[in-house]
Amino acid sequence: MKIEEIESILQPLREELRNHALYKELKSVSDIQIFMENHVYAVWDFMSLLKSLQINLTCTTLPWKPVKNTNTARFINEIVLEEETDVNELGVLKSHYEMYLDAMVEVGADTSKITEFLNRIDDLDSLLQTIENSDLNEAIKSFLTFTFETIQTQEPHKIAAAFTFGREDLIPDMFLKIVDSAGKDAYPKLEYYLRRHIELDGDEHGPLSLKMIQELCGDSDAKWHEVLECSEKALKERINLWSHIEASIKETANVSG
Repeated sequence: MKIEEIESILQPLREELRNHALYKELKSVSDIQIFMENHVYAVWDFMSLLKSLQINLTCTTLPWKPVKNTNTARFINEIVLEEETDVNELGVLKSHYEMYLDAMVEVGADTSKITEFLNRIDDLDSLLQTIENSDLNEAIKSFLTFTFETIQTQEPHKIAAAFTFGREDLIPDMFLKIVDSAGKDAYPKLEYYLRRHIELDGDEHGPLSLKMIQELCGDSDAKWHEVLECSEKALKERINLWSHIEASIKETANVSG
């Protein structure tokens, strides 16, 4: 099993995600606010997937020692550089998560809930319990739980699968539709964030992530099958999250109407 075969098997789930009814519900500023208030948790936990890969694939402890695979180390360091310390629309260095929060403020979305949630997190060991005890929607809880259970396996090929097929490889498709629905000139911070992701993920990070999967799996059939299983689960969690956001937007519209 190789990348091409996995992409073929995942195609129905990817098409379901690409054609999700959520996109048609993004019609107004209030719809975008609801979307961002729910999606921000995926923006945040993506950074944990990324840093977990960096911890596993590069040397982040002392004394420094050379890593086993400099190809995967280079791949992940390049992605970390731009995800954790990119340049925003004003030329200021910020992580993409912080840029997303700025865009939320710009459109009038509530950032207090995600901020309060992060303030309650002490360490990775208690994180799953913190998620379970939170007042987050079940779809968000399930999404986050899958992410951090995958991280806790400490198996780079599984983490890379959730990172690549569940997220990084899909963002350009998803965000293009959101930009078109939101309006291209109304919100410069949001537009910049989206366009920046489309640029990086489509041209650079997506291809790099696929190479990383190939390096990590090599000729191991077992690892390739685990990558497929993890990727399918990641896509299903994303679809479930999208369905929750769609329902939230419809519910708000019905109350307002």
